[in-house]
Amino acid sequence: MTDIEYLKKYLDSDKLEEGINKLNQGMPVQYIVGDVEFYGSIIEVNENVLIPRFETEELVDRVIKRLKNKNNLNIVDLGTGSGCIAISLAKNLNSNVDAVDISNDALEVAKKNAINNKVNINFYLGDMLKPLNKKYDVIISNPPYIAYDEEIMDVVKNNEPHLALYADNNGLYYYEQILKNAKNYLKKDYLIAFEIGYKQAKKIESLVHQYLKCNVTIEKDLSGKDRYIFIENS
Repeated sequence: MTDIEYLKKYLDSDKLEEGINKLNQGMPVQYIVGDVEFYGSIIEVNENVLIPRFETEELVDRVIKRLKNKNNLNIVDLGTGSGCIAISLAKNLNSNVDAVDISNDALEVAKKNAINNKVNINFYLGDMLKPLNKKYDVIISNPPYIAYDEEIMDVVKNNEPHLALYADNNGLYYYEQILKNAKNYLKKDYLIAFEIGYKQAKKIESLVHQYLKCNVTIEKDLSGKDRYIFIENS
């Protein structure tokens, strides 16, 4: 589907001309329409949050398949953005879900999405694990992981929040922050699930072994690129 076809499908006819003008100015179609479908839910998006990707939907699906037979899970989504991950897990797992973001503007979007999708999520403003004080069965995160000198598409660089895109240490900063402190927030049996940059798998695996004694699985996305790391102790 072309961007014009996307706008014609999702915008009312009286808003189409304005939408095409915004498209020609370089705005992503998802921000123009104002929402996207993600794992069966309608998620509102604007310039304060990343546009949810298919790769993240696949992360959610793999986590749900791993955990679908477990009950009373305590889950935290770090860097929640629009709330798409937290909302999907809350809808599909027997769980209590917390979600954290450093951006108050992003949290406002996530809170609205939780209400619209009729799920109860506890939201925290802060930097990754820092505002939390309990132990979890599951930590999940699609953190900022793009290196500052990495080339990305103009439509992404010029529109989506850099706070949610870029990270220090060649994109590894937030993975290390989470892994370094994770043991203080995890139960004895746990799962950590990350979406990663496709060139980062081995470096993140090395970080895992530096901080945790556990099993590590690297999995590929639908394009055949290393995209997910699952860290388990069970």
